[in-house]
Order: sequence, then C-alpha cells, then structure tokens
Amino acid sequence: MIYVFEDFSLDVGRRELRREAQLVPVEPQVFDLLAYLISNRQRVVSKDDLVAAIWGGRIISESAISSKVTAVRQAVGDSGDKQRLIRTVTRKGFRFVGDVRERERNDGAIIELGVPHFPDKPSIAVLPFTNMSGDPEQEYFADGMVDDIITALSRFRYLFVIARNSSFAYKGRAVDVRQVGRELGVRYLLEGSVRKSANRIRIAGQLVDTSSGTHLWADRFEGAPEDIFALQDQVTARVVGAIAPRLEQAEIERARRKPTESLDAYDLLLRGLASAHKWTREDTDEALHCFCKAIALDTNFAAAYAAAAMCFCVRKAFGWILDREKEIAEARRLARLAVQFGKDDASVLCLAGHTLAFVASEIDDGVAMQDQALLINPNLALGWATSGWAKVWLGELDQAIERFSEALRLTPIDPRNFFILEGMAYAHFFADRFDDALAWAKMAVRDLPTSHSALRIAAASCALAGRDEEAKRLVARLLEIDPTLRISDFQKGLGHYRHPEQPARYLNALRKAGLPD
Repeated sequence: MIYVFEDFSLDVGRRELRREAQLVPVEPQVFDLLAYLISNRQRVVSKDDLVAAIWGGRIISESAISSKVTAVRQAVGDSGDKQRLIRTVTRKGFRFVGDVRERERNDGAIIELGVPHFPDKPSIAVLPFTNMSGDPEQEYFADGMVDDIITALSRFRYLFVIARNSSFAYKGRAVDVRQVGRELGVRYLLEGSVRKSANRIRIAGQLVDTSSGTHLWADRFEGAPEDIFALQDQVTARVVGAIAPRLEQAEIERARRKPTESLDAYDLLLRGLASAHKWTREDTDEALHCFCKAIALDTNFAAAYAAAAMCFCVRKAFGWILDREKEIAEARRLARLAVQFGKDDASVLCLAGHTLAFVASEIDDGVAMQDQALLINPNLALGWATSGWAKVWLGELDQAIERFSEALRLTPIDPRNFFILEGMAYAHFFADRFDDALAWAKMAVRDLPTSHSALRIAAASCALAGRDEEAKRLVARLLEIDPTLRISDFQKGLGHYRHPEQPARYLNALRKAGLPD
C-alpha cells in the first residue's frame, strides 16, 4: 500500500517516505508511527494504542511518546503549533487529518506525485561548474568558485539556497533540470563553466527555471585573475536580479565580501578544502598545511583560520590527536583568531564555534557563535548541523533533532551527510531510543564506512538494545580501522558534555560492546 498526501508518499511495502522524488530519511519507529496514524486516520488514536502497536506494550514514558510524535511531524513538515496533518486531541490522543489517497503498487511502477512543492520564497541550487581549463588540477578552483557563489547567495535571508554538498551530488552527471528541481525542491538552477588560464578567467553561467525548463538568462563574465571576486559578485548579482529583484540594496551589499586581498592565499584555501573533504589522515594534514600557508600570506584571513581550526575537530573525531593539550591550545587559538577577523561571517562563526565547543570544551562560547551564525545566514546547513551537535552536548535532545532535521532539508542528498546522521544517532542514544540511534548510525556508516564516531555510537546502541553479537561485530570493525583504539584514548576528550551522566553511559555501553579500556 502507498499512502499519498500533499507532496508526500508513504510506501509501506518498501518502508519509504518520499517528498516528491526525494527520499526522506526517517527512523524505523517514526515510520511505523506515521503509517499507523495514517492507516487509522478515521479515528483518534490513544497513547495506549500507540504503545501497543509501536512499542509492543512495553512501559513507555509520556515524553518518549511526545518526542516520537514530534519527529513524525518534523518528517512531514508539520509542527505542534500548526497541526496541519497530525492533530493532538486533548486527553484523548492523536489523529491524522490530512487528505490521503491510497494506491496499490502496479508491477513496481514509480508513482508521479504531481506538481513539485517549493519553499514560500525564491529557491535555488547552484550545480558544479564544468572545469574548461583542460587541467584536472584546476578542478578545485572551479569547485571553489561555485562554493563562493553559493555562500554569497545563502547570505540573502529572503532566498532558500540548497547547500553546497547536495548540489555537488550531481557533479559529473548529465542532469535533467526538471528532475533536479523536484529532487532538491527548488525552482531555479544555476549552471556554468570556468576556464582559468595564466592571465584570464572566464565564467559562463545560465539560470534555468526548473518548473518549465526555460532559460531566464545566459551570460559570460571575463577578467584578470585579480578580478576573481568581482566576477563572482557579477554572477551573484545577475542571479539575484533575476529571481528576487526586490531585495534590499543593503542586503545585496552585505553579500559582497572579499575574503582576502591575496589571490595566492585564496588559491591555497581552495586547495586545502579540496583535500579536507577526503576525510583521510594524510589529506587532513595536507589541508591544514595549505590553510597555514594561506594564513602566512594573509594574517587577517578569517576563513583560513576557521578551516584550520576545523581540521582539529576532524583529528579529534577520527582519533588522530597525538598531543592533546598542545592541539587543544592550537585549535582554540585558530578559532579565536577566526572570530576576531570574521565576526560577521556566518561560516567562520559556525566552524569556530564548533571547534571551541568540541575540541576546547568551551561550549557556551561555541553555542553563542553558532546562534549568531544562524542569525546572519539562516540558509547555512552546516550551522544548523553544528548547532544540533551542541544541543546534544547540552542535553537538549529534542532541539538537537529539530536542528539536524533543518540541516537535512537544506542539504538533502549530501554525500557527506554522515556528520548530520551521526548527530541524529547520538541524540536518540542519549534519549534512550537505542533502535532509532542504531538506524541513524547505520546510515552514517553507509556514507562514511571509516567514521569512528558513527561506528562507536552504533556499537553502544547495540549494546544497550541487547544486540550483543552485532555490538561485538561493530567493535571488531572499529579495531580493524584502528587496532590501538582504547576507551582511555578518548575518555579524556568528553569534557564538552554538560551533564557527566551522558558520557558515563556512553563509555559503559562501549565497554559492554567489548571495546577495551
């Protein structure tokens, strides 16, 4: 059976929730609860009904039920205030009140859901630009150009901008613009190409309306290497002028930010980011080397300080730290300098805040920076994700899940969403929802099989869910990746948790799973 409501479809047989063509990741119990509410939509479902159907009659707290209903609402774009689809009936229970059409699967055919749903403001994704230089080494430069254009567009709070990594899921693929629009939930796509030679840069771009497939404009921008930021501004201005011409001039000016006067420093930043996104120890070291060289060329380069600081977050998460106190001090220094030189840059504040919270255990300062980043740029998926992690460490688990959900909406098909999926797993683990935590952790492991953090929380979840054999297999995988890994290696690095009982429960679960002390 397939239930269709608004622009969603719930395929019970395949256990898939989709919004238009895009798969919506949901935990198993959230899926079961949504399916139960829809299939019983003709009546009010009591909490006793839910406990019997979803939890098999086990004793479940009121807060656990409320949390699960909140997660269902978030999955379908509803809330406790709106109650557009799921209504709370005081002292009685819940009822699904949306219009539902039932469809049977016909020989596995994919069902078309009709007109795509777009946000209530102009929405856009910027696809990877083609590198026309004929030099594979220039690929990082073309990608960096797109990154900067996305960043500039995302500063407009009246636009909805898909995050960089979801856009880059289409890199190297021939795409149908209408299909991409449906998958990402955006009305506009920007495509283009970059050609860089010794003394000239040429950018070609075209803006497409995904609902009709028509081109709104196509143009070419050309200049000397020192004009690179002016060229990016021209592309951004043309996009904004086409899709949101009434934006205030002050907001347009805020989006025009030259990150550095040194083109060599900018080039090193792009090279470092290309290495950092490979998530290996050697590439992380190479990225840090590039960022430090960029800082040496421009000692006010906030983005380079923030990127360098984030390398220490990666080193800690993957267990690569060698001298804890020395590396904490360096991470703190870089994060503080990043904020000093980039206090109005949302990306800088987000990365610096995460570093201070996670590496230096200065969580209050880190949260303040993340909150400021989201005020500056509400389109910043990484900002919502890092803020979600901070909420986990503060023990504010429902808020953490809400923030991770917002991050997933802004970057729905990011191949590097393991960072968000891991966060979801930790939030559910500390809320004692171990099966849900395991489901999210497994999705994270599929995205990045070598992730220490995802494998650890998967093993811990299995241990407390009574899946002893699976817990031991996950620990064995961890030890294959790092045979020297011991609980004592990262036990001292859990000071970023506000409530000591959280890391204590986590460590005990890992011991139960079989990870050596």
